[in-house]
This record gives sequence, structure tokens and C-alpha cells, in this order.
Amino acid sequence: MNPMKTISLLSAFVAVASISVSVLMMSQKEEETAAVVTVNEKVETETTTATSMQTETETVVTETKVTTTLPVYDYVPNNKGMTDFSKLLQKDNKDFFGWLRINNTMVNYPVMKDPGEIQPNTGYGEEYCPSNEYYLHHSFDKNYLFEGTLYMDYRDVFGNDEETQSENIVIYGHNMLNDSMFGSLDHYYQIDGFYNSNQFIQLSSNYKDYNYVIFGYIITSGNAGVEFDYWNREELDTKEDFDWYVGKIRENQMLDTGVDVEYGDKLLTLSTCYADVDNSRFIIVARRLRDGEVVGDFSTIQKVKPKEPVTEPATEEFEEFADEEFTDEEFQMYEYEE
Repeated sequence: MNPMKTISLLSAFVAVASISVSVLMMSQKEEETAAVVTVNEKVETETTTATSMQTETETVVTETKVTTTLPVYDYVPNNKGMTDFSKLLQKDNKDFFGWLRINNTMVNYPVMKDPGEIQPNTGYGEEYCPSNEYYLHHSFDKNYLFEGTLYMDYRDVFGNDEETQSENIVIYGHNMLNDSMFGSLDHYYQIDGFYNSNQFIQLSSNYKDYNYVIFGYIITSGNAGVEFDYWNREELDTKEDFDWYVGKIRENQMLDTGVDVEYGDKLLTLSTCYADVDNSRFIIVARRLRDGEVVGDFSTIQKVKPKEPVTEPATEEFEEFADEEFTDEEFQMYEYEE
């Protein structure tokens, strides 16, 4: 046998064996990773053909498969009922928890859930960060960004089980001069009649879209130690706590919306800065729509029922005659004598 042919056959055999081992290893690798993307790439190679008279060079196009593995997080969310959109965004950032929209404002952003107290070198950078501060100046992809990203309080519960969701979801955002983030929320107190055509808010979780109607907005202090520490009021489990929170909004509301709010309603609070000199905040509070209420149709929203007139009790001087009947003349005589 021609030695050159023997070497060629051996080389071909080794190449086939190498491909088989590579395919086996790739199959095992695919089972171990969460997501694998295969991309076909065209590769140009040059082969040289020698003849007795001349040397010809031709280009041969072949296809190879390049396997890229997406990053795998140690955090495994509950995917039951999760939307495809949320699954996609959570692959890029496990803190993604929803999307917030308000018509005729610039509010149309993803909402992150604050990861809580962050220790150095734990996937968020090299520095320590206290709770509810990371996304003040970080973007969705965790890069530094002055205007930050909208985020909900680290204590909020906003999963697929509505029974365990927090009674009050609190979302924070910067009041930017260019109206980005929560900068355009000031339209509610700066533009006459703005509320009348923009009463609704949509907040989507990773599982479902929810609609809310704004029932009040106020300017309040953001200082620690104040009585109305709205940022610590996510769990309004008792009627007393719920009514106290709603009552504080009613007492200081900048507009009487007439929207009815009762214990058992799910609330949404949007918080942004108002003035740096006194560390004040502008907050908007809304409640989730009830059965029969239609988003965009304010006429379907249940309103506060007018209070029934209170009957004044009889005064002490007439209590002894409460069950007796008097003529007008007798009554006037009694009043004159007194």
C-alpha cells in the first residue's frame, strides 16, 4: 500500500474519533447548563492543489458549530406562571420584578426588587451597600448610572400568590429634571386637571398585569423618626394599620379624588424627592382595581359614600320631657320661664 495513502487514512480516522469525543462532551455539557445557544458560522479555508504545470489556490467554505453558554445564576425563581418576557429579563438580572407604566408621563420602566443589604464581592460590586440604595445609582445591567432604576422596597412581596403579596408595594425613583424616572410625577400637582385624565397606573409582576387607580397624593417628610414613615408600611395586615395609613393620605391629600378605599384593597405607593432643603418627598398612593371596575373608565370606580347626617342627642334640660308632647304655646311658655 502507498505509504501516503496509509497516513491519510489514519489521519481521517483520528479526526472522526476526535469529532465523536467532542460531540459527546458537548452533549454532557448541554445537560449541565441552563441554556445553550448554537450559532452556525461560515469559515473560509484555503487549499492548495499542485499540478505538474502550475499551482492553483481555491477557497472552500465550510460550516462549523460554535456553542455559547448563557450565564447561570444560583438564584432559581419560582417559574410557575411566569411570563416569557419576565423569564428573559430575569436571565439578565435576577432582581427584575415587574414593569410600571403611567399614561402621559415618562414612567414606562422595569422595576427591580432591592436585594437588601449587600456585602462586598457578592455579584453587585466590590463595595458594601445598605438596603434600599443599590438601584439609586445603578442601571438594569448593574453598571453605575446616576439616575438609577425604579425599584421596590426589599421587604415587598410581589409574587404569583396574591394572598401573600404585600398590602402596600412601595416603589422608589429619582425626580430627574429631564422628567425621566419619576421626574414627570410632578405633573399631578403642577398641571391643572392632569389627574382628571390620568387616574390609572399599571404595574405588572412577573406573572400578571395589575391596574390601580390613584386615590391620593401628598408631600411628606422623608426624615427618619417621623410619625408617617410610609417606607416602613409594606405590611398593613390589620384594619387598624391599614386605616391609619389611608387616613394619613386623606388628611394631607392635595386633591380630593373621591375614590373609595377599604381594608382588603391592595395598595401601591410611588415615592420620589420633592425638596432637598427639608428632605421632603412627593408620594402617590393608588389601590388595585376591584371586580367590575374598568381601567380607563373613571365612572366605574367606586367612590366614597357620603356620610349620613348625624342626629344630635336631646339636651339635658329637655331629657325629662323627651317622651311628653307639648303644644307650641306650652313649649314657648317653658322656654320663656327658663
